[in-house]
Amino acid sequence: MTQKKNQINARQSKQIAGALALASCGLFATSGHATELSKKADDWKVDAALMYYGEQDRVQAVEAIGTAQKAFGDDSVLDLKLVVDSLTGASASGAVAQSTSQTFTRPSGNGQYSVAAGDTPLDDTFHDTRVQGSVNWAQALNSDWKVNAGVYGSKEFDYMSMGLNASIERGFNKDNTTLFLGTAYSFDVVDPVGGRPVDLSSMAVRDNFASEAAYRTAFDATRQSGSDNKQTADVMLGITQVLSQRWLLQANYGLSSVNGYLTDPYKVLSVVDNNGITQDLLYESRPDARLKHSFYVMTKGALDAGVVDFSYRYNTDDWDLTSHTLETHYRYYFTGNFYGQLHLRYYQQTAANFYQPFLMADTPLPEFASADYRIGDMSAYTIGIKFGHRLSGGHEMSYRLEYYQQDPKNNGTTIPGELQNFDLFPTQKAITAQFSYSF
Repeated sequence: MTQKKNQINARQSKQIAGALALASCGLFATSGHATELSKKADDWKVDAALMYYGEQDRVQAVEAIGTAQKAFGDDSVLDLKLVVDSLTGASASGAVAQSTSQTFTRPSGNGQYSVAAGDTPLDDTFHDTRVQGSVNWAQALNSDWKVNAGVYGSKEFDYMSMGLNASIERGFNKDNTTLFLGTAYSFDVVDPVGGRPVDLSSMAVRDNFASEAAYRTAFDATRQSGSDNKQTADVMLGITQVLSQRWLLQANYGLSSVNGYLTDPYKVLSVVDNNGITQDLLYESRPDARLKHSFYVMTKGALDAGVVDFSYRYNTDDWDLTSHTLETHYRYYFTGNFYGQLHLRYYQQTAANFYQPFLMADTPLPEFASADYRIGDMSAYTIGIKFGHRLSGGHEMSYRLEYYQQDPKNNGTTIPGELQNFDLFPTQKAITAQFSYSF
């Protein structure tokens, strides 16, 4: 379509843009708010969802999500969101499997747990309940300028997060082009069970001490008193361009600076000899600063009987962790009230520069080290389907089912001795099921 035709049909293109609901990804999902500003005031729109997430033999999560939206005239929209989730199960501690059983101290220091020979060490104490709420206000200043501001907070047993965000949008070329600038700040308080471990200190195991008093003294020596915090500042710059009556293009650049306590207090590393036999267990250590860059591009189009989008995201940071994400959704309308949607996603990541699956006993300790597979080399993919149908009175019901598989990989580390007999980088599988109702 020529630029002239774009201008003639600018109003129609704007309506299609709203129908496609092309929103910024990440912290600043305000384009969706902007499209709502053109709606007239009406009753509250409420969405409720219940989601289940389950990893094979590991973490299980149940999450309840509620959102409410209210338009005030043609210029303002209020968005409210509440999330409550419960997590249970076991998570990988970072230690490696051994040919004999292993004993680990629980994070609290009160008690211990054992892992059978040949099994990947999993911490079965993982359980938590999280409550998160947010409030956002979107305001159209005039036909060209829109602003958005919000606050949020979340609380779980050992972690609290508070934050605020703001953004501004400017429309050009009869709203065929929109520029977006957003910023956010969060302040998190970390208060781990049992206290924060001293970086790279040895885990004290009760069986290695003659008395409870001696054990407790050794355990306390590995802990720092009091909580710690981290701060995150984000900036995102984006552009949305109407390419034709049916297609949009969006591109974003994001910059994120994180400072403070970034170590995972519940992860450890095994120290092994040349035969692969564990000699010690150390708590991990990570840098206290991280600078991240992200680049994102997506195109989204309205087809004769559906909607399709394709996106690519590139992330990199000063930990040398880089990632690539390819994703697509294809929604097909079988009828005016019933649709099906296919979701495909592929993710590939390189390891952080301090990631090590284990440490060698005959080498000096590094300043930073982590065996957390989440910051190691990996690839992952998601396959999902979703069905939804509109009911009478403007209500809508949807069902979503997705399969996720994560394949950690060796980052080039030489595997010594008996460790070659074990799968140090096991595949992780998970299922997500969600039911949603809008009214």
